[in-house]
Amino acid sequence: HSLGLLYSAFTFYTGFKVNSGEYKLMGLAPYGEPKYQNLIKENLIHIKEDGSFRLNQDYFNYAAGLTMTNSKFNNLFNQKPRNGKNEKITQFHMDIAASIQKVTEEVMLSLARSLRNEYKLPNLCLAGGVALNCVSNSKILNSNYFENIWIQPSAGDAGGCVGTALNVYYHHLKNIRNVSSSDSMNGAYLGNEYSDEEINTTLTKLGAKFNRMNDKELITFTAKKLEEGNAIGWHQGRMEFGPRSLGNRSILADPRSDKMQKNLNLKIKFREGFRPFAPAVLREDLEDWFNIKVQSPYMLLVADVNDNKKIQKNNNDKIEGFEKLNLKRSLIPAVTHVDYSARVQTVHRETNPKYYDLLKKYKEITGCPVLVNTSFNVRGEPIVCTPKDAYRCFM
Repeated sequence: HSLGLLYSAFTFYTGFKVNSGEYKLMGLAPYGEPKYQNLIKENLIHIKEDGSFRLNQDYFNYAAGLTMTNSKFNNLFNQKPRNGKNEKITQFHMDIAASIQKVTEEVMLSLARSLRNEYKLPNLCLAGGVALNCVSNSKILNSNYFENIWIQPSAGDAGGCVGTALNVYYHHLKNIRNVSSSDSMNGAYLGNEYSDEEINTTLTKLGAKFNRMNDKELITFTAKKLEEGNAIGWHQGRMEFGPRSLGNRSILADPRSDKMQKNLNLKIKFREGFRPFAPAVLREDLEDWFNIKVQSPYMLLVADVNDNKKIQKNNNDKIEGFEKLNLKRSLIPAVTHVDYSARVQTVHRETNPKYYDLLKKYKEITGCPVLVNTSFNVRGEPIVCTPKDAYRCFM
C-alpha cells in the first residue's frame, strides 16, 4: 500500500521505465486534464479523511508478478500499457498523467494537514521517492500548513545510506547531536572531485585538445559562450549526491532562447522533446523572477514564473497536447513549462562559489540571473562522474 508504487504503476502504464521514468510522468501531467481522477479514487485507491489510504490490489501485479499492472487495470481504462519503444504518447496518456498527479497531490496534502493537526509542529521533513515529486512538495509549501519544509536531496532509496550512517553515529556510537541552523548536506556536493593534475593526465591520455584557464578567465569565457547560445558541459568540484545535477556535473545553456528546450532535448540529451528543464537562479534574484520566497537549493520545489516575466498569449485554451510546446511563454522560455511553472534551483555563494560566480557574470552580460541547468549525461546513461566520463559524453 504505497503511494510510490501507485505512481510507478502509472509510469509503467504510460510506457516509461519504472524507478526512473516517474519524472517523465510528472512532466507530462500539465499537457493533460485530470479526467480519470475520480475513476482512480473509486477503483484503485481508497483515501480516508486523514490522508491514510489503501490500494485495491486486484488491479496490480507488482506484489506477485513481473509487471506493475494487470488486465483488470487495462480494462478499467480501456487500453493496454503503452509500448515505449514503438507507440507514441497520445492525449490519453497526458490525461492519465494529469489524473495520477492530482491524486498524489491530494494524498500528500491530506497527510500533511493531518500531521500538523495531530502534532502541532511548525516544521516538516520529507523523504522517500515520492518526495522527489516537486509539484506535490510545492502544494504542501503553498498550503501554509507548515512554516518550514525541508526535503532530503537524495530522497529516493539511495538516500537510505545517509540514515544508516546517522543511525550508527548517534545511536550505536552514542555521539552527541548538535543541531546546525545551516544546511548540513553542504549543498549535496558530497561526491568525488578531481585535481587539475588528474584532469590534465586524463585528457592527455585521451588525446583531447584542451586549454587551461584560471577561474576568472574561465568564468568570463563560459558566460560569453552561454550568451552566444552554446550549450556548455560543466564539470567541476565535488559530484552531487542524489538524482539532480546542481551545478557540478551539469549541462548549462541560455534560458532566453525559445529553441533551446527543443534543441537540448532532441540534439544534445537525445530524450523526449516534451521534458522541461530547470532554471538555476541566483538566490538574491529569486523573487524577481519566480513566485516563491523560500530557497530551493536541491531543485525539489516548483514555482510559477512571475507575471511580469510572462508572455501572455490569446487562445491558449484551444491548444492541446504537444502543440503547447511551440508557444513562447516567458522571457526565459527554455525553463518555463507549459503551465508556466519551473523546477527552481537557488544558487548560493557559500556552497558553490564557482557556479555562483558564473551566474553572476552571465547576469552582468545579459541582465538575466538565470541559466538552464540539466544533468550532464545523455538519455539512458547516469550523470557523468569522472573527467573521462565527461569527455566521453561531451564528444
